Amino acid sequence: MYAQFFGSYLLNKNAVSAEHLTTAIAALSETHIKLGTLAMHKGYMTASEVDEVCFLQTREDKRFGEIALERNYLFEDQLEDLLKSQNPDYLLLGQTLVDMGVLSNTELESLMIGYQEDNKLDESPEQEANIEETTALITHFFENSGRDLTGHTLMYMNLVFNNLVRFIGEDFTPLAPVSCTEYNTTYCVTQAISGPVTLTSGVDMEPDVAMAFASRYAKMEFNEFDEYVSASLEDFLNLHNGLFSVNMSNMYSEEIELQPPMHEESPVITMSEDSFVMPVIYPFGTVYLLIII
Repeated sequence: MYAQFFGSYLLNKNAVSAEHLTTAIAALSETHIKLGTLAMHKGYMTASEVDEVCFLQTREDKRFGEIALERNYLFEDQLEDLLKSQNPDYLLLGQTLVDMGVLSNTELESLMIGYQEDNKLDESPEQEANIEETTALITHFFENSGRDLTGHTLMYMNLVFNNLVRFIGEDFTPLAPVSCTEYNTTYCVTQAISGPVTLTSGVDMEPDVAMAFASRYAKMEFNEFDEYVSASLEDFLNLHNGLFSVNMSNMYSEEIELQPPMHEESPVITMSEDSFVMPVIYPFGTVYLLIII
């Protein structure tokens, strides 16, 4: 998760443009090797075991390595070896920007020091942030935009970022969330949650962005905006909120109720002052995440 928030930090510092950043992140995703691929390459896991763990990630809010350990597909020393074998995304993003000529090594060094100090990171963060570190990164990200997230809302947004990485791709950069009382939609899918947590979440995007988003999620190519694209967006939102429901049950023994996902017919959504919209930049376009409270 370091690379995504480092990218946001660079944008806030006006060190890079959004165009340069998305180009660098796209290149980063092409060089990143997933744990499952590495595990097969090293002979630690079979293809069927990797497929099973990937499937279980759609049912449990856990990392690939956590599930593989629980299923006895990996040992602790093997997982440690795999994590060390992965390219460090946080540093790799900076190096990619230097290779592109966007930053100098001197500029990168200064920016990394500032980012580490702001987020209280050590000089050599691990490849994959643990839960506490990820929570701290997200907390600081929202604090910088004047928003203090706590409790279930913080847990919810933590899961949002994790699920974007898992099911859409890690080549994204979140921009500062914006409060608004009215939001003009393009193609927006929402789902209401009630119970101990009451909110409505949504995703909104241009049709061409929706096709690319759905293609990644469904792992098949969509070349026209149709009901299959719409169904994929609804399924992503329902999957995400379903995992949140599982977490609420497992961690707090609290049950929440999910309404069916729906396409917003109205071009304008009325929101409270506590609600916000957060743009997320992918190489294929911008996805707008809505949290309506």
